[in-house]
Amino acid sequence: MSSTEPDERNAGYWAGQMVLLARQRDRACFMRIYDHFAPRVRLYLKGLGSPEAVAEELAQEALLRLWQRAELYDAGRGGLSTWLFRIARNLHIDRVRSEPQWVPVQDALERMGDPEEAGPSQAESLAEYADLRHRIEKLPAMQARLIRMSYFEARSHQQIADELGMPLGTVKSTLRRAFLRLQLGVRGAA
Repeated sequence: MSSTEPDERNAGYWAGQMVLLARQRDRACFMRIYDHFAPRVRLYLKGLGSPEAVAEELAQEALLRLWQRAELYDAGRGGLSTWLFRIARNLHIDRVRSEPQWVPVQDALERMGDPEEAGPSQAESLAEYADLRHRIEKLPAMQARLIRMSYFEARSHQQIADELGMPLGTVKSTLRRAFLRLQLGVRGAA
């Protein structure tokens, strides 16, 4: 990469694009953001369980909201990817909640959360989940954060590196150490 080309992996680059978008409604900046983030947002939404067509629709809606609300973006509170993925996640949640089967599913989830109504397999699953959460909380803060971002927020290692401004190799090795610590906790409990 030459010194005159932008470093699109740099969070500062995207923050600058958002400033231009917010202040000048710069369409070229929006298109750079769109071209870079649309495939990533679509993949993220598919990871959350959206079918391909729905993921495409929600990704476009998320980027439309980015265009409409660009002035609300605050680089001091987080990277553009964090903000955009949060918009996408909220759109996904809204869509799921609007589906007719949402109420029965929500009722089942609430019953599952009640240990008195949970059957043996549900109670075991709840216990395993609680144990995993407890073990993640015992990890060093950065390891716990990376585990949550990778496994619970379905972010790629590159997305995590970009968002946190960390080298990709550091993200991978930190996740590997965290995963090993979690495995040792499982073996220690068994």
